[in-house]
Amino acid sequence: MASASDRNPIIIGGLPSQVPDFDPEETQEWLDSLDAAVDERGRERARYLMLRLIERAREKRVAVPEMRSTDYVNTIATKDEPFFPGNEEIERKILNATRWNAAVMVSRAQRPGIGVGGHIATFASSASLYDVGYNHFFRGKDEGDGGDQVFIQGHASPGIYARAFLLDRLSEKNLDGFRQEKSKAPYGLSSYPHPRSMPDFWEFPTVSMGLGPMGAIYQARMNRYIQARGIADTSRSQVWAFLGDGEMDEPESLGQLSIAAREGLDNLTFVVNCNLQRLDGPVRGNGKIIQELESQFRGAGWNVIKLIWDRTWDPLLAQDRDGVLVNKLNTTPDGQFQTYATETGAYIREHFFGDDQRLRSMVEGMTDDQLLHLGRGGHDHRKVYAAFKAAQEHKGQPTVILAQTIKGWTLGPNFEGRNATHQMKKLTVEDLKRFRDRLHLPIPDKDLEGGVPPYYHPGRDSEEIQYMHDRRKSLGGYVPTRVVRSKPLNLPDDKAYAGVRKGSGTQEIATTMAFVRLLKDLMRDKEIGHRFVPIAPDEYRTFGMDSFFPSAKIYNPLGQTYESVDRELLLSYKESPTGQMLHDGITEAGCTSSLIAAGSTYATHGEHLIPVYVFYSMFGFQRTGDSFWAMADQLSRGFVIGATAGRTTLTGEGLQHADGHSQLLASTNPGAVAYDPAYGYEIAHIVKDGLRRMYGSSPEHPHGEDVFYYLTVYNEPIVHPAEPADVDVEGIVKGLHRVSAGSAGTVPAQILASGVAVPWAVNAQRMLAEEWGVRADVWSATSWNELRREAVDVERHNLLHPEEEQRVPYVTRKLADAEGPKIAVSDWMRSVPDQISRWVPGTYQSLGADGFGFADTRGAARRFFHIDAESIVVAVLTELARDGKIDRAVLKTAIDRYQLLDVAAADPGPAGGDA
Repeated sequence: MASASDRNPIIIGGLPSQVPDFDPEETQEWLDSLDAAVDERGRERARYLMLRLIERAREKRVAVPEMRSTDYVNTIATKDEPFFPGNEEIERKILNATRWNAAVMVSRAQRPGIGVGGHIATFASSASLYDVGYNHFFRGKDEGDGGDQVFIQGHASPGIYARAFLLDRLSEKNLDGFRQEKSKAPYGLSSYPHPRSMPDFWEFPTVSMGLGPMGAIYQARMNRYIQARGIADTSRSQVWAFLGDGEMDEPESLGQLSIAAREGLDNLTFVVNCNLQRLDGPVRGNGKIIQELESQFRGAGWNVIKLIWDRTWDPLLAQDRDGVLVNKLNTTPDGQFQTYATETGAYIREHFFGDDQRLRSMVEGMTDDQLLHLGRGGHDHRKVYAAFKAAQEHKGQPTVILAQTIKGWTLGPNFEGRNATHQMKKLTVEDLKRFRDRLHLPIPDKDLEGGVPPYYHPGRDSEEIQYMHDRRKSLGGYVPTRVVRSKPLNLPDDKAYAGVRKGSGTQEIATTMAFVRLLKDLMRDKEIGHRFVPIAPDEYRTFGMDSFFPSAKIYNPLGQTYESVDRELLLSYKESPTGQMLHDGITEAGCTSSLIAAGSTYATHGEHLIPVYVFYSMFGFQRTGDSFWAMADQLSRGFVIGATAGRTTLTGEGLQHADGHSQLLASTNPGAVAYDPAYGYEIAHIVKDGLRRMYGSSPEHPHGEDVFYYLTVYNEPIVHPAEPADVDVEGIVKGLHRVSAGSAGTVPAQILASGVAVPWAVNAQRMLAEEWGVRADVWSATSWNELRREAVDVERHNLLHPEEEQRVPYVTRKLADAEGPKIAVSDWMRSVPDQISRWVPGTYQSLGADGFGFADTRGAARRFFHIDAESIVVAVLTELARDGKIDRAVLKTAIDRYQLLDVAAADPGPAGGDA
């Protein structure tokens, strides 16, 4: 294939620009010098020299244009392609069998009475890309390390199952259980890559498009991080991310490219399957998505390899001395190329080659059938191998391979390149026959006409299957495979928690600061301290964690090459190649990707990390909720700290910072164990239990539980009491314990509060006793969510086991002897405490911050939502009056006394408390 240097045009912006060469001899001398540098000193040295020349040219004010896109041809010229070490004939047979089984599996899943569907066109387009990777590049885990991390494009899962079937990793029963996980258990297969559904097979959930690319970037970075910190040897691990060109429209897909380039992640390769189609139509009908992506990746600092045409184009491009063919390729839009994929050879001759005599003469010796089979590079094993090998060997930058394919390739004219192909799930008998003939499979017509089509297996002793096993053996085992090799950690004893358990004395601190103090103590632990990974989105100082900078330091592979502006301060900003803290900038999505990668190292690399992600609570389950679902799916573990929580607590910030609902959102995630603690000693027991569950061992979970802990903490300073001698640890962990028994008054009542609302409840307890003769107990509901979750489990058991003694939910048992009405209050919307209403004995009423947040004093906001101490008092009196325990006349008296209808009359409450 002709390279840019073989033609006259200098390519700028993807189109040829005719620039006259006034001194060809001098030009050749410069080119020869570059060639010599490459040949004698290597590509890295030549790259450095070129960068220095560009730098000097700019110093001399020479206008050097940005070469952000190149011709619409392969980056790797034919003469530069390496030797292909595989047996292409055998690999083609393997791929044909895989293609067939993938399509048949989906077609059988769509049969009447089942109808669960699936997708076949995505894998059909990308099959060669995967096959070359499996046969020659993807490293398994059999050598004891983490191998390679391969992010499979979600819609391509049928092809991965089909290959596993040929390798006897899955049976025919498994394939027939596709998308029937429960009804065909234990043989059911998940629809997409779901580690939680198939924890021994899949490693990375990728079908929520956009999260896979971002996750791969942060996985590659995490590999470097744990290598730098001496946690695990990841020097041989390569991260491969298989993506779609339509998927690149997702902001997350491209949003974090710069970090991969900035940190020189040459252990990362993106393979973008450019079949030019989204789910319903062309990606860029009037444009060229490959050229667009090339510009974006080059601009972000990536190495770009374009794999556009297969070997059948090589003779034509070799004839293209004046660049007319390349110009035609450059200027033909994707929508037209998509049409060429569905048309005849005669159409291609007339519409692509027919408008220029030079083009017509290039193909005059070719038949229409030969023109029809001018193919895309992503289907050519040799071209794919060359691109993968170049990516693997490239140093200093991440690489993206932009591989052009045809969606639905080999599936026949009803599928290939059609706008509707993504939604087509079933092949007719005629489709199957054409498909079989295209793949040269020995399947008789009668097997295709008699009902469901058969799977094809060439036999365990066939050369194809032996070849597959040999290749995987040489590469270290089967992929994908998820293996948990990590050992339970030796967890800290009670001494590590003593600091926060003794309270804050007379000092007022926020629960955020209480947690930070505990974390600092845990990071000093000799056994597990080095395994903590603090993560924050440019808010460490807000959360009072700048005290970590001097000792833990911020991870930066380049270290700190400048003098910090605050270097004279005790808490100066300090970066280090071995730093422990991840400071990902203003990107909650990026931080959550770091969290997921760190929280799953126990499986990917056999070593536990304990990520602690601290962030503004509003920007967690609301902004990155999809990532938390991916975290649960990937079985990642760690602590998620929603700081500055509450709808009324973050004063002055207003609506978009006022979180009154993340606890409710967290309740929808089965992998999240959510708590809303009020005091430091509660945080201590919750964190201790979290470490035990996630990083310890038990008979039920010898490798720890696949959950993550979500704690909401606040920035309002309060005095934290010391842990009581009779502390109810079980209640704290299960979600409800009594913090203050009523000691005065004669009429009983109960106040259930969580988080920052507990001090309001204690104040209301005092007012009720002193002013109204009500004896109220105060309970800290550390987890409304866990109380509900346990109660739902109890009801489910009782429903299905009526013959057994009926169980009673924990919250019901806990409050069974608690007299009087129960009033629940929090800085959350009422739906949060209302989760347990069904199981609370007696009268139950809740108060909450329903509606949009706003900027004001804490007192005014709480009076507006009627969740302050005075409102709690009136709520208790109201329920007592309803029960006939007090006269209803006192209600109006109380409302007037406390001026509940006047927001401005409320005490502004405590101010400050950034942490």
